[in-house]
Amino acid sequence: MSPAMPNRQKDKERKSRLSLFLTKSGSHENVSPHKKTNTPPSNISPEAALQWSDSFEELLKHSDGVESFSQFLRTEFSEENIEFWLACEEYKTIDSETKLLSKAKYIYTVNIDYNTKMAIQKVIAKPTMSCFEAAQIKIYSLMKKDSFPRFLNSDIYLGLTRKKGPGANMFRRRSRSCVFNDRGEATNEPLAW
Repeated sequence: MSPAMPNRQKDKERKSRLSLFLTKSGSHENVSPHKKTNTPPSNISPEAALQWSDSFEELLKHSDGVESFSQFLRTEFSEENIEFWLACEEYKTIDSETKLLSKAKYIYTVNIDYNTKMAIQKVIAKPTMSCFEAAQIKIYSLMKKDSFPRFLNSDIYLGLTRKKGPGANMFRRRSRSCVFNDRGEATNEPLAW
């Protein structure tokens, strides 16, 4: 067996786990993380994608948003963050003590940072409904403050906010107007609409 084979197997297992979490978790039930390309789903309207830029919370409300964000995280080799967060969301819905223990052990196998993993290890023996709360908040904050802003500037997201068809223009919100004076120089003076 070549040295690359164990890594390929790990990637397959991780994608399988992510698929399982995405297909079982509430509003994210139609998310398919198995797409190998960075091409976003074609059925997303630019207007819908623009709503995601309002907040990270808004993005997570939409299965297409989660799928597109997951695609982006794969390009950064950090898809385990969304995998962990979705697994914790699913964990909160479990009502069986046996299933809680099983799911807790499974969540522990998700590849997250060492300190978070050690914090989880302390509570995994007797899992409670809130035992992953601190770890989930930490991962959520990391995605919101670090990955989400980069996602909004990524080719994946920018591709979603463009109109489809010939002569397509960007459909992004502008933070300020830029006009050209008589000499062809850009100025920041507002236009009179």
